[in-house]
Amino acid sequence: MITQKITPYLWVGKDAKAVADYYLSIFKDGKLKDFRTFNNDESGNDAGIETAIIEIAGMEFSILAAGPLFKFNEAVSFVINTKDQTETDYYWEALTRNGGEEGSCGWCKDKYGLSWQVVPTEYFELIHSDDPAVREKAMKNTLTQKKLLLSELK
Repeated sequence: MITQKITPYLWVGKDAKAVADYYLSIFKDGKLKDFRTFNNDESGNDAGIETAIIEIAGMEFSILAAGPLFKFNEAVSFVINTKDQTETDYYWEALTRNGGEEGSCGWCKDKYGLSWQVVPTEYFELIHSDDPAVREKAMKNTLTQKKLLLSELK
């Protein structure tokens, strides 16, 4: 049963199950909800297709493995709101290892090229502070960081 109104659909080159397993290894509360394979006769695609549905952080994602026609880019990205620096470090390391890439200002790409910003929720308190000095320090230091480090933003 579909409960969310909009579901992100991630198009990957091949192996929807491997992609699903990758994200489920990072988001420990996740679950595989469905996995299907369709041969070329069923799919109309010479190579066939695979689909998977996963739920991570309470949000459903569909994965379509139907060939390398489209690649991820920054036009579609996701923000992970973390509770503290430890959780920030966990997601940053998990997403950037094994072929992921560090970006700047808390942005990174996973090994499939999907962009994520890993942000401790306290960061938003700093950049929206009533104190202009607090806001300025947080914003200035954000621009010098790859992974966001709360101790340097405060």
